[in-house]
Amino acid sequence: MTYSEAIRSGFGLVNRRLQLVAVQVGMMVVNCIGFFIMVGIPLGIAFIIFGLDLTGLAEINDIFALFKNPAELLSKYFGLILIVISSLLLYILVATTLGLYVFGGSVGVIGRALLDPYLKFSMRAFFTEAKKIFFPLMWFSFFMGLIFMVIAFFLGLFGGGIAAIVSSAKSQDSTLALFLGIFFTLIMALIVLSIIFAALAVTIYGIAVLFFKGEGAVRTFKAAVKFLWNDQHAFWLYILILMGYLFASFILMLIVYPIKLIPFVGIIISFPIQILSYVIQSYLGLVIIAVTFNYYFNAEVKKEEPVSETPAETIDESSTGAEDTSALQDPAQEEPHPEKDGQGQA
Repeated sequence: MTYSEAIRSGFGLVNRRLQLVAVQVGMMVVNCIGFFIMVGIPLGIAFIIFGLDLTGLAEINDIFALFKNPAELLSKYFGLILIVISSLLLYILVATTLGLYVFGGSVGVIGRALLDPYLKFSMRAFFTEAKKIFFPLMWFSFFMGLIFMVIAFFLGLFGGGIAAIVSSAKSQDSTLALFLGIFFTLIMALIVLSIIFAALAVTIYGIAVLFFKGEGAVRTFKAAVKFLWNDQHAFWLYILILMGYLFASFILMLIVYPIKLIPFVGIIISFPIQILSYVIQSYLGLVIIAVTFNYYFNAEVKKEEPVSETPAETIDESSTGAEDTSALQDPAQEEPHPEKDGQGQA
């Protein structure tokens, strides 16, 4: 499958199931309402209970003066801080769970559409797929989170080593230190981007492995790494569509951000544009899933399907058997009859 075919099929698959975009927007609305309920209301109640007055914090200097003695601030408003942190953690847990559930349903609908192209979208099928893949997806996400933490740890060690080399070079020669700083910064940026892109590609193709093969988290990770190693075109396809997504997001940011700078009217105008940009980003995110799933399905799943015996082979075998039988009967038909031989001698 070529890149153009995979991308075109991915767009077509999502266009036939635009209800998934509406589900993503509905999740955003629920998260906004949930933030107001779980964080905003408890925070307002806590402000009333503790009698916190923020009218004196009109300037930035007043805010910084408030944090000059953090121990006093913590002892005075410990209950308020505890309520804010608890409500915020609860909101993050609920929002993450809901987001993972909706993502799992979207993944299931897209994967099921590849297995059965004539299957239509329904919320019942969406919830069924979400329930089926939620826990495997959760464990795989947790495992990939650990992988990203390990990567960040080693990159931190590598960055610390580079900083030590540059600082020691400064004591010898400032020009050499400047050269080494620029050189190692470029090398570090190249390594970081390569590792991050590789980890993201393993994650997205790992989700495809998780859906189509139903492996565990570790086996899914190994299968995704093996697939990308054997078929490196899949990696470059993901990089291509990811760059397209980042470019589209950058263009949307350039459109929305200047409008926000307009006094008073800018906030009102930018709100529907912000929602529209979120819809477009959700649509493009689903396209990324559809393109990668489509490529993996055609490259890995289809070739594992058993090939049934063709009718032509059966016909050939039967015809060959008939020819062999007739060939064995020919010598018997050519033997002379005894009576005829006797009459001939007479």
